[in-house]
Amino acid sequence: MSLPGTAANFCYRHPGRQSFILCQRCGRTICPECQTQAAVGVICPECMREQRQSAPRTKSAARTRLGRMTAAGEPVVTYSIIALTVVVFLLQLVPGLDVTNRLLYAGLYSYPVAFEPWRMLTSIVVHSTGFFFHVLLNMYTLWIFGQILERMLGRGRFLTLYLLSGLAGSLGVLFLADPRVAVVGASGAIFGLMGAFLVIQRKLGGNATQLLILVGINLVIGFLPGLNVAWQAHVGGLIGGAVIGLIYVQTRQRSKRTLQFALIGGFAALLVALSLTKLFV
Repeated sequence: MSLPGTAANFCYRHPGRQSFILCQRCGRTICPECQTQAAVGVICPECMREQRQSAPRTKSAARTRLGRMTAAGEPVVTYSIIALTVVVFLLQLVPGLDVTNRLLYAGLYSYPVAFEPWRMLTSIVVHSTGFFFHVLLNMYTLWIFGQILERMLGRGRFLTLYLLSGLAGSLGVLFLADPRVAVVGASGAIFGLMGAFLVIQRKLGGNATQLLILVGINLVIGFLPGLNVAWQAHVGGLIGGAVIGLIYVQTRQRSKRTLQFALIGGFAALLVALSLTKLFV
């Protein structure tokens, strides 16, 4: 889907490539192909050329495979989350480890009687072992949206979006579901990615009709009887991701970086505060 808009939303060297990443030295918008990792963050080819000309010549060390992927703008965070989730899923299949029960979340774990708040995040890496399609569909969706958003937002912002969306999904379960019902899966975090992408599309003038239909279908599926789907996590993650996406798109200018950090930090603090409310009831 195309994203029509101002030139500031597109790579200065490749006008057809939309991006949220700015050169940390000159402020130009740059696509993944034009990004080079530096001490201050990513910089554009011109700034990199100037930096190399002014720096003393030294023999570069051999880079690892991960280093080459990072320099090339590969969605390393997306691949890492998928790899971690697959490893955890395989561990879930090992008898005796009891991985699922150790990492799943239920609203009860946010009450004083069984307070284990970390489960609100650990639950996004475990999936149903009785329904392989659960983990396959989630990881496929993560692979699709993760590649787009990680390259668009940058690794740090993308990881923040994913984790906070997962936390927001667990909050949906906490406030909307029976506290005795356990949930597993990355669906809340993935709905957060969809929510953020939907907001970014709309704010930048893109056509988000197809994405709206996709999100709507998935939300409706969650309400169908007999499927045992945690629609509460979907709703919570979608709202959380949409809020974060709105913050990102409204504060993408370099001059608003401090404001972006403050707003994201404030939103994260709000989510944490909400997760603790059941301690006082």
